[in-house]
Amino acid sequence: MSETTFMGVPRDKIPWFPTIDYDKCNFCMECDTFCPHKVFERREGDRKLVVANPDNCVVFCRACSKTCGPDALSFPNKPEIIALIKQIRDEEAAK
Repeated sequence: MSETTFMGVPRDKIPWFPTIDYDKCNFCMECDTFCPHKVFERREGDRKLVVANPDNCVVFCRACSKTCGPDALSFPNKPEIIALIKQIRDEEAAK
């Protein structure tokens, strides 16, 4: 199985990646420092961190959010993502 798939589904069809709540974020960059997958990016001239590479995020990993003191990172609903993966697999199997 390719690194660009998860459970047989193309990774770019799985919307699993963090969302940053900038009202809570204190720009400590702990999540960026922690994440080895380069999901986040610091843009030059901007204090804000962005989710620049969402497909690099490991599906169902939430480890970066545990480093976030102000709880500014959130992830999609896991049961909904599981259902989506099953739906995509079923659709592909029916082709």
